[in-house]
Amino acid sequence: MLQPTTLKFLKSLSKNNNKPWFDDHKGDYQQAKSDFESVVQQILDGLCKQDPVLIGLQVKDCTFRIYKDVRFSKDKTPYKTNMGAAFAPGGRKTPRPGYYFHLEPGGNSFAGGGLWMPEAPVLKKVRQEIDYNFEEFQQIISNKDFIRYFGKIEGEALKTVPQGYQPDNPAIAYLKLKSFTVWHHITDDAALQPALVREILKIFAVMQPFVKFMDRALDLE
Repeated sequence: MLQPTTLKFLKSLSKNNNKPWFDDHKGDYQQAKSDFESVVQQILDGLCKQDPVLIGLQVKDCTFRIYKDVRFSKDKTPYKTNMGAAFAPGGRKTPRPGYYFHLEPGGNSFAGGGLWMPEAPVLKKVRQEIDYNFEEFQQIISNKDFIRYFGKIEGEALKTVPQGYQPDNPAIAYLKLKSFTVWHHITDDAALQPALVREILKIFAVMQPFVKFMDRALDLE
């Protein structure tokens, strides 16, 4: 289970997002990082049993650095105020759909995943798969557990109909999407409970058919 000190560190960092403070609290950061990675390892162990394609993935392949790339950002604060891990074949840098755990105090944590802002060739394949197999896709996203955990698919959408499709296509609302993501909110209290990993694995299990549908579209399995 996560330690309260990990959330406390991230809360303090959000109020003191500067290098001198971070350097003075490097030990606290290392402790929080180790704590988060321990939970990520537990998630990964369970997830590999649910989705064997992830076997061989290591924690270091999944976790994101806390240091921000501020070269092209208006926000020049140097550190992220969250910790995250992406679980997909190839790790966090893969173009493939996968699972994601985001830890951020203030009620901003969540477990979810899918496919976020894929490159044009990948997006084209996913749209084609939805168009060809829309009935199957509908069954996945209308599953009662899927709706209970995620509600609906989130993602920025085109204002116009994508090239090659007609406005009256029954799948048009999904064919317009540029991302295909879902997420389930996790409170700060829930993040500190012993059942956290078990609950995240349950969320990922419900999401797995959604992930597999898109992964199949990429002809990578």
